[in-house]
Amino acid sequence: MISDDDIQRVRQATNIVDLVSETVVLKQRGQEFWGCCPFHNEKTPSFHVTPSTGLWHCFGACQEGGDAISYIRKRDNLEFADAVRALADKAGIEISEDAARGPQGPKRNRLIEALGEAERFYHIQLMRGKSQGAVSARSYLSSRGFGSEICKRWGLGYAPGRGALVAYLRGKGFSATELRAVNLAVDRPGRTSDRFFDRVMFPIHDDQGRTIAFGGRVLGKGEPKYLNSSETPVFHKSKNLYALDRAKDQITATGTVILCEGYTDVISLHEAGFANAVAALGTALTLDHIRMLSRYRVREIICLFDGDAAGQRAAERTVQFIDKTEANLRCVVLPDGQDPAEFLGSHSAAELQAQLDAARPLIDFVIEARLDKYDLSTPGRRVKALDDVVEVLAPLKRSVLIDELATKVAYRLPGIEVAAVKAAIREKAVPRDASASARNKEEPTPPVNSPSRLDSISVSERRQLKLERELLSLVARYPDELRVSAPRMASFTWADARHEAMLWAMLSTPEKTDPKDVVAAALSVEPQAAQILSAGEVVASSAEAVQRADSLLDSLELSSDKRKLKDVRGKLHGGSTLDDAELKALFEEATRLQKRINELSELISRASIR
Repeated sequence: MISDDDIQRVRQATNIVDLVSETVVLKQRGQEFWGCCPFHNEKTPSFHVTPSTGLWHCFGACQEGGDAISYIRKRDNLEFADAVRALADKAGIEISEDAARGPQGPKRNRLIEALGEAERFYHIQLMRGKSQGAVSARSYLSSRGFGSEICKRWGLGYAPGRGALVAYLRGKGFSATELRAVNLAVDRPGRTSDRFFDRVMFPIHDDQGRTIAFGGRVLGKGEPKYLNSSETPVFHKSKNLYALDRAKDQITATGTVILCEGYTDVISLHEAGFANAVAALGTALTLDHIRMLSRYRVREIICLFDGDAAGQRAAERTVQFIDKTEANLRCVVLPDGQDPAEFLGSHSAAELQAQLDAARPLIDFVIEARLDKYDLSTPGRRVKALDDVVEVLAPLKRSVLIDELATKVAYRLPGIEVAAVKAAIREKAVPRDASASARNKEEPTPPVNSPSRLDSISVSERRQLKLERELLSLVARYPDELRVSAPRMASFTWADARHEAMLWAMLSTPEKTDPKDVVAAALSVEPQAAQILSAGEVVASSAEAVQRADSLLDSLELSSDKRKLKDVRGKLHGGSTLDDAELKALFEEATRLQKRINELSELISRASIR
């Protein structure tokens, strides 16, 4: 487990504005920042970020909110511990985890450093190496149009093998265990050897630009043609995209991403001005990739596949995600079986742009490509074609789009009804790999203040809960200004005991405590404190906060006194077992409460008129 101290260090070290700005365009208004919510479609910004407290909240449709950890959990679809680790990596914080997780491997920071040194080693071998292998590597890259400047920009390299990398990194102080952990080295009889040898090396970076893995292309004959790093503690193929670190700004700016198949394709596209190109890494596109791209508010994903059988298969695998993203999935297959790098070698960027502008809906391309293989002139051949095309649509058998898909197929198959196509899709077995990759993960817990969490309580109780949260959010931002109101906060009965515990945890902090530490105090007594505190209305200044808090306290005291009066009257009406002194005390209490209720009602009424 990660210690509470490390979790708090990560929270304190994370700049919430910088984190959100990775994928959301924020505009400053006073001391706050606003943008369009990354978790639902909207045109009017309702997504609010407060730097002082490190909290964020959507005041629009989704009503989500919380702190940096909850943000990256939702954005990247991570478990809590993984979110903390991801933020720790961004902040350069080394966290310690207790023995409950079992034996620990090398520290992540060391692994990242080893990979960075490996990239530098490979690059030097390519640029300065005098061996025949280095010469062949330069010749290969030159044939792809990659001169020395492109090689420098992309950190391309050459792996000589024969233990050269292991010797170099051991000389830099890295252990064999660390090198094996990131798949730079493997154990062979009697020695630890380089994992890659006699290959052109393409360094793979995470979205922050740190080296996390490599792809190596063999020189000459040999299998596999491309050898990629295996899964490691810092690299997961299904959760990384090649060149995303370079492409993310352009993706966010344009709302479009070009998804292709290989390293050289991506480099060629970027060098030709298409800086929103990325590629999957030695694996088919996954649901995690789709979710990763959704961080950048992608409206269109153009699949730019090679014009061969492999490109067709890639398109078919991608179809299963059409209902998993709000982006429009489109497809381009280049003429004459060319890949993007080959096409750009003989065509201009404008000609490629024309191809992209003519991109077709992915589902139309896949259906037509399957059916075009058949002579549809006889009923038997149409039935056979139907069986073939539903194979690729089977992963969508439970999709709300099944009617639309069945209609598209039936239109191409005369004599076959839409209902028959739907039945065929539903009866077709889903390939195991497609079923696994398209499976939705566990749905997130509804927000603290979502209607589904509040529909079991009365309107008055619901209103008081909202007022309590408004007050707590003000205390989190302006604790020193509102400490003077502590006696009033203690005078009424809170509707939610968690709220009261959070209040006193925050007010128990010393004066001049940073608001982030005040929020941390609330989190120490209530795990959902960040979500609760993020939902308060925005105030422009401390003076406005004090005024707003006074108004909230009037309303909360009024609500509390009404409940107290109701209880007292209940005791009076059932007071046959009470003596005269007890009845008198209850009557006096009821009179006092009614007088105070009248005063507060008048005060609130005058304030609303003003």
